[in-house]
Amino acid sequence: MPKVIKYGDNVDTDVIIPARRLNTSDPKELAKYCMEDLDPDFQRKIQGGGIIVAGSNFGCGSSREHAPIAIRASGVSAVIASSFARIFYRNAINIGLAILECPEAAAGISCGDEVEISFDTGVISNKTKNMTYTARPFPEFIQRVIKAGGLLEALRDEI
Repeated sequence: MPKVIKYGDNVDTDVIIPARRLNTSDPKELAKYCMEDLDPDFQRKIQGGGIIVAGSNFGCGSSREHAPIAIRASGVSAVIASSFARIFYRNAINIGLAILECPEAAAGISCGDEVEISFDTGVISNKTKNMTYTARPFPEFIQRVIKAGGLLEALRDEI
């Protein structure tokens, strides 16, 4: 069951993947540097997968799509936040990174908690605290995009 790594408000794309690391678009290479300026222990914490939980305005800053790519390639299965920057939200969906807006879950989930998510229903279950939160579920077409691994992959599947 995925464990949570938690951050605060206004986590911007420059700390998700620093500009000095943008000399590649290789997801595996980007993953090596994900969150390095915000959380130098991120790579150790995320080994084996995990979920990021954050406050408001996650993914603010520049519109670089490298940020959600780096997060997904790091092994993060989902990001739950109070709110997302709009361009980050779209970029995340386009590359197949599952993201959910749920202020109650963002406030109630702690670092290290074990969490399960049903993307069909939007139910977020904090198994550590025995709490349940409900986010708005993804529409079916977005669920297909995420399951396919991104918009291009979903379009290839349809063709």
